[in-house]
Amino acid sequence: MLRTGARPDAFTLPLVNRAAASLPGFVGASHCHGIRAGFGGNIYFCNTLLEAYARHGLVAPARQVFDEMRTRDVVSWTTMISAYAGARDPRQVSQLVMAMRMLGGCEPSAVTLSVMLRACTAQRDTNGGRQLHCYAVKSGWAGDFLVLNSMLTHLSQTASLEDAVTLFEQSPRRGMVSWNIIISEYSSEGDVSKVVDMYERMRAEEVCPSCETLTSVVSAFTKHRLLLQGKKLHSFAVRSGLMDTILVASFVDFYAECDELPSSVQLFEEFRQGSSCLWSAMLWAFVHHGMFLDAIRLFEKMVGYFCFPSADVLRGLVICYTEIGALKFGKATHGYVIRNNYAADSMSCALETSIVKLYAKCGYILLAERCFRRILHKDLVSWSSMIEAFTINGHGKEALTLFNQMLEEGIKPNGVTFLSLLSACSHSGLVNEARELFDFMTKTFRLAPNLGHYTCMVDVLGRSGNLEEALQVISDIKVKPDGRIWGALLASCRMHSNSKLASFAAQKLMELEPDNAGYHVVFSNVHAGGGRWAEVEGIRRSTVGMNMEKSPAWSCVSEVGVP
Repeated sequence: MLRTGARPDAFTLPLVNRAAASLPGFVGASHCHGIRAGFGGNIYFCNTLLEAYARHGLVAPARQVFDEMRTRDVVSWTTMISAYAGARDPRQVSQLVMAMRMLGGCEPSAVTLSVMLRACTAQRDTNGGRQLHCYAVKSGWAGDFLVLNSMLTHLSQTASLEDAVTLFEQSPRRGMVSWNIIISEYSSEGDVSKVVDMYERMRAEEVCPSCETLTSVVSAFTKHRLLLQGKKLHSFAVRSGLMDTILVASFVDFYAECDELPSSVQLFEEFRQGSSCLWSAMLWAFVHHGMFLDAIRLFEKMVGYFCFPSADVLRGLVICYTEIGALKFGKATHGYVIRNNYAADSMSCALETSIVKLYAKCGYILLAERCFRRILHKDLVSWSSMIEAFTINGHGKEALTLFNQMLEEGIKPNGVTFLSLLSACSHSGLVNEARELFDFMTKTFRLAPNLGHYTCMVDVLGRSGNLEEALQVISDIKVKPDGRIWGALLASCRMHSNSKLASFAAQKLMELEPDNAGYHVVFSNVHAGGGRWAEVEGIRRSTVGMNMEKSPAWSCVSEVGVP
């Protein structure tokens, strides 16, 4: 247009601004041209320029344009408020809102209130959200769909879902998005009865569900493995033509979780030209069913369709290589992650943690620790995984040291963390440390121990010869002991040749698992260690009489590579 000699008018450059804002690397070339062409005082041009800068997070240039504007309307103020909200600067947001009303002579619109509510949600500012709600009621914006939906999101994520539902029920007008917000929150909490109730009410009020609605509902069905209900929902989605890629991926995950993997494969084959999230869902379906080679082959096919796999897909691939011990291919994937700078991805922590587990399981504890130290934003799973890495490689003291560093960083441990620590103490003979950790878990963090924690305590006490104390731990358990915990005590009795307590533990084991030949063998070995050959012969005769055979051990070598 410029080469032909035509001059842009007040409508041309705003269109250019909006087009350029949707592209990566916006640098504001149209800004300079607009100033030279004399549009610096045009409010429409300046507003679209503000929007372009704000969309790319360029707050300082946006503020310069805003300050230089001769006149401003509610769109100008709202765009600038949105820019500071996106930059998580609540002080500037508050100052701009006050200046907007006192100096600018503008009252907030529905969009302004929605932006401010999103800022309050991001900052977990419950009081600020309630004040905005009061203002919306007084100013007549409370019935606006945009304000209502923003308020529902704010309440459900900062206050409580009950408060959001109360507001939802009191609203005379509820759109599809409002229903989706409530259904999605109930689905996130795993309350499938509420999800179904809200979905049926939505249909009864003749509000057409969207793909987002069905995705939330099938997610709830997946958590509870409700196969029949999920199949009915799938049929409705097909009849209604609501099968977008994300919903298809949700159904792939649903069928895999309900042990209907052939249905997942069939659905995937029908929509395999979809986006990477569908391929990711199918890959994870194979992973969850232990079909690691199939997952790897699927990834190889995926590379032909998508040149840049997501961090979630690569995490699944690393898990496959970890499970089959293919260190060579795991290293290659790690190199790909480094070269393509996946550290900037929101899923990077989970991906990097899976790489830590890969090296730890393959015995490369130094590489695992080096990768762990390079994780920028470590979460509880990262810390617990590294503690487990030290544990499985026999570095009990290092695991305890890392646990203390974790507490210094302000990370609160969970039951899995303590399970790894107790296991580390068990294999390293750290009896006093195990007692302290158990008390720390129950008294300081108020975590209820499960059978795994009790089994570790019995194991560490039994290995150290404190057999009576180990038996007392079993007696104090509030739930019914299982075969693992009695087996741990029996193994310790064999180690310390305590035939009396071994007989008691073996009797409990026979009651729980009478067909387990391994426990009969251990009990027999206890008597053999004490020279009581008559008892040994009696146990072995009873084993032969019941036609029991000890399952042989086995191992395999991966066909995709040997470390």
